[in-house]
Amino acid sequence: MRLQQRWQALRSARKTLTSVGAVEALGGLGRGPLRFAVVMATMAIYIASSTVLPVPASSADMVTREVTEALVKATRESPADFSGLDLSYLDLSSLDFKAADLSDADLYGTDFTTANLSGANLSHTRLDRAVLIRADFSGANLEAATILRPTVFSDMHFDRREAPSFKGANLKRVRVQARIDWADFSGADLTAANFSPFEDRAGEGTITTVPRNELRNANFTKAIMVKTNLARTILHFANLAGADLGGASLREAELIGANLEGANLAGADITGADFARVNLKGVRGLDTAIGLKSALNMETAQR
Repeated sequence: MRLQQRWQALRSARKTLTSVGAVEALGGLGRGPLRFAVVMATMAIYIASSTVLPVPASSADMVTREVTEALVKATRESPADFSGLDLSYLDLSSLDFKAADLSDADLYGTDFTTANLSGANLSHTRLDRAVLIRADFSGANLEAATILRPTVFSDMHFDRREAPSFKGANLKRVRVQARIDWADFSGADLTAANFSPFEDRAGEGTITTVPRNELRNANFTKAIMVKTNLARTILHFANLAGADLGGASLREAELIGANLEGANLAGADITGADFARVNLKGVRGLDTAIGLKSALNMETAQR
């Protein structure tokens, strides 16, 4: 079910369970465990439909049909302009955006499954809670965008075929909180991008934060990652070959089995980072890295 359908379903359930008739019906259950369970279930549905789920898609500035029509008329030489618009919660899956201008747009909860956003301008957009399954952002401009808790996989198997591509994209100063295993960031510019935990302690300010970002098996080959904040990020078996990590923070990051062959670590903070079985062949600037002595399992790394 799409977000809008789920929203309507829960609203309907809330209306039914919190109606006068439903509340009166609880009286017939007595005061035992069954009545308590029903009351708690009713409260849970009420809370979910009132405070957690998004508002209806009708708040968007355009509907899916209007976006589709604009894209049909557009070309890559004369792209569609959606800059500054609220396109939240829309189903824009499988669409070819033809390098459209989406800068400053609100894309919260928008479904971009298999969408072609290559070369598009997504700078300063809000992609929080968006569906990015198999989305193509190659060569796109995502500078200063936020990508908080997106849906990247359709299930808990984390199929590599569903991972989005950010190959060659501009991701300068992007803010990410996500699990994006297998994603392709090769050749991307991640200067000053922030992959650190959103909160020092997950759930401290909001129940939706996670303790660390997960980028297992992600491809950062030859990516520009100068001053990128990867503190506490899980990078198991990630490919960072030839990446420029000058001045980056890898503080307490898990790099188990990662490939850093030929990467630049000059001035990087590797305090408490786990280098178990990491490929460090040809790495530059390791001797100038901050916290080298406190890095974990460095003796198992390949040199």
